[in-house]
Amino acid sequence: MRLIFVRHGDPDYQIDSLTETGWKEAELVAERIKKIDEVFGGIREIYVSSLGRAKDTASCSLKLLQREDEFVCEWMKEFPVQIKRPDVNGERKIAWDWLPADWTKIPAFYDAEQWKQEKIMKEAGVGEEYDRVCREFDKVLEKNGYVRAGEEEGYFYHAKEANNDVLVFFCHFGVECVFLSHLIHCSPMLLWHNFCAVPTGVTTVITEERRKGIASFRINQFGDISHLYAGGRAPSFAARFRECYENDWERRD
Repeated sequence: MRLIFVRHGDPDYQIDSLTETGWKEAELVAERIKKIDEVFGGIREIYVSSLGRAKDTASCSLKLLQREDEFVCEWMKEFPVQIKRPDVNGERKIAWDWLPADWTKIPAFYDAEQWKQEKIMKEAGVGEEYDRVCREFDKVLEKNGYVRAGEEEGYFYHAKEANNDVLVFFCHFGVECVFLSHLIHCSPMLLWHNFCAVPTGVTTVITEERRKGIASFRINQFGDISHLYAGGRAPSFAARFRECYENDWERRD
């Protein structure tokens, strides 16, 4: 099975939609999704975050595919939990955006299980929301033939009905990293802070079944934006921070 994650286009957060640039990006990624549909013999299912910027991005692909059968999912909205980030005097900020000098000195954040138990995360209920989102995600995989093994077995999936189907998810950077960390069993802190999917970045994950009935998910492409370059557009800056501290035209926080 092939999972395609698409981050929404350049966002206008004030109206939860897309900027003019974002709409153009959405049109370009729609051409790419159409090609995927053609090459792999049809996309089986399309899942869309309930937030406007993801729905608007998906709308361009749905129109081009002449489909109206997407699943709009509340649990796919941007990972919402806020923590008392240490550098802002206890003001609550999104859980997946910390300063490197703060989070990297906490060994638990590098562990697939212990990161949830860290005091700041526990106080905000981050682990509970993470687990809820992952359970909903696993329901989709199970419906499509792949059932997560029990922890005593290992971190893989039972291929109950192995297939070559394609599922597409239009979502957000933070929650995409939740899905990926769950699939490969690692701390999402590593993905949130060391990877970056800019607007309409495409991530591809493919199952591997080296022994019958035992499947793992392998990422073979993360945040790819070749469709933007093919369309003559530079990537948007959303999700990134200034490349050099002196670059005051780029955002710092």
